[in-house]
Amino acid sequence: MSQPSQFSLLTQRRFGPFFWTQFLGAFNDNLFKTALLVVMTYDALNWTSLDPSLLNNLIPGLFILPYVLFSATSGQIADKYDKARLARIVKIAEIAIMLIAGIGWMTHTLWLLIVAVVGMGMHSTLFGPVKYAYLPQNLKPDELVGGNGVVEMGTFVGILLGEVAGAILVGYKPNGILLVAAATLAFAVLGLVASWRIPPSPAPAPELRISRNPFAESWRNLAYSRQNRTVFLSMLGNSWFWFYGALLLAQFPVFSKDYLKGDHSVFVLLLTVFSLGIGAGSLLCERLSGRKVEIGLVPFGSIGLSVFGIDLYFASQAFVGGTVGGAAVVDAMTLLGQPGVLRILADLVLIGVFGGFFIVPLFALIQTRCDQKHVSRTIAGMNILNALFMVASAGVAILLLGQGFTIPELFLTTALLNAVVAIYIFSLVPEFLMRFLAWLLIHTVYRVRTVDTANIPDEGAAILVCNHVSYVDAIVINAASPRPIRFVMDHRIFKTPFLRWIFRAVNAIPIAPAKEDPWVMEKAFVDIAHALHDGELVCIFPEGKLTTTGDLNEFRNGIAKIVERSRVPVIPMALRGLWGSWFTRDQSNLFERRIARGMRSQLALAVGLPVAPEQATPEYLRQQVLALRGDWK
Repeated sequence: MSQPSQFSLLTQRRFGPFFWTQFLGAFNDNLFKTALLVVMTYDALNWTSLDPSLLNNLIPGLFILPYVLFSATSGQIADKYDKARLARIVKIAEIAIMLIAGIGWMTHTLWLLIVAVVGMGMHSTLFGPVKYAYLPQNLKPDELVGGNGVVEMGTFVGILLGEVAGAILVGYKPNGILLVAAATLAFAVLGLVASWRIPPSPAPAPELRISRNPFAESWRNLAYSRQNRTVFLSMLGNSWFWFYGALLLAQFPVFSKDYLKGDHSVFVLLLTVFSLGIGAGSLLCERLSGRKVEIGLVPFGSIGLSVFGIDLYFASQAFVGGTVGGAAVVDAMTLLGQPGVLRILADLVLIGVFGGFFIVPLFALIQTRCDQKHVSRTIAGMNILNALFMVASAGVAILLLGQGFTIPELFLTTALLNAVVAIYIFSLVPEFLMRFLAWLLIHTVYRVRTVDTANIPDEGAAILVCNHVSYVDAIVINAASPRPIRFVMDHRIFKTPFLRWIFRAVNAIPIAPAKEDPWVMEKAFVDIAHALHDGELVCIFPEGKLTTTGDLNEFRNGIAKIVERSRVPVIPMALRGLWGSWFTRDQSNLFERRIARGMRSQLALAVGLPVAPEQATPEYLRQQVLALRGDWK
């Protein structure tokens, strides 16, 4: 039965009004900021005696400042109060801010516009935790990746359209400023109208006391998030993306003018293809992840960010040395006819696409793995880190350009830094890498269909038992599970050179037969009991060895011993169609098997209903697994 498209969420009240509220906010933010930056660049003498380059750096900095100062407090507010009510309050504040800005526009009063910039920064700071904490509260687990993808797409399209609209409206003579003032106020009102349709979203922590010291609360917020290592490193990964993106985007105006010899329309073209790439990547995440939180896409996204960032350097070098080098200023349409430019645009699109693969699963992971009473404060902590990383990106760019780096060399440096950061994060949390290998396996060698995987609980302890067909059983099962699983594996395989560190990092549990090493066997049972006590999933293969015939071996008594110690549900599972594929002990001719089965093996993982501990005998569980597998080996 086909699953509904992620876009169907837009027709539902629990998502549609919220989406349009955040979209209009992102659009209006950027319409206002871009119009102001254009005025300060091309018409500064009629407004102020300050240096335009100073204003062009000061305005974005003032917008980001509230993120650093008040994100922690806004996270507390979002956890304490109903999010629908907060959205409406924020939108009413946006109308007031745009009225102040309108007075500034009409009276040519720069300081009023600066106040509005800070006000819109505060508006975004307050709405940020509401935005991402709303999703896990109102979407089902299998809708979360799709919902995040649609929101990320909407955010970047809103940013793009806002920047284009701001540049066009303010340049419309002689009434450009009037048009900007009217448009920003009108879109603020539309945002309020949309927010009024958001359904109630009760506070997860209404008893929370809001700290009066935002600095102390910021520190406590980050310290709390650090207690969950995976979540905190995901927050850092998210912030790194904003470092990468901010550094890249900041170079577009000069890159357009000095390297591509283009006018303002060329800058808009670069911004458009990059934003559309992120939107496309964000939307593709749902299809590639199978409607679950698939963090295996994060390393995939990181690889693309480095590969196409490096190619952007070489494409830029080749283009600068080509026929355009001494040409006059060109517009976007003329530029598209120049040799080499399509490679540059393709690199920017693909950086955006892989950026979507990188950031959407990280958002979903943070939303699902953190304490649900602390979601808004966790998102607020991430906003603090995002702001700091964006400021750092500006500092790095200024430093490197001051050392004589060209903009293409800056692209190359950022792409190489991304590879270093990725290796560091994935070495600290190998779950990302393992999920990537699993995702890669089931999208290349195998075509996997899942049956009733909803029977795997979203939380709480359970034992998974499955037939043992191949050397990659654990990878296939892990790829289908919505949660991390601790696998019990033969101690000899656990000690395999080069793989041992991975097995240790993912907390696999080595086990040995009593006659080989009774101490290792007993320690395995103790580790299993501790894992189940902590609410984890543990998977064992009760046959104790790989099948050499494709048939199910007898289940050993270890499962009874585990259930006797830990009275938790046992979930039978069966792998179908894996026998005879690349990684089994099938002795028949490999080439003939490939011809018969095709280069990609079709297989399925079927999950049965939980079995109560008192029923979970080896014989009964074997019957359940055999029934799930059926005749398809």
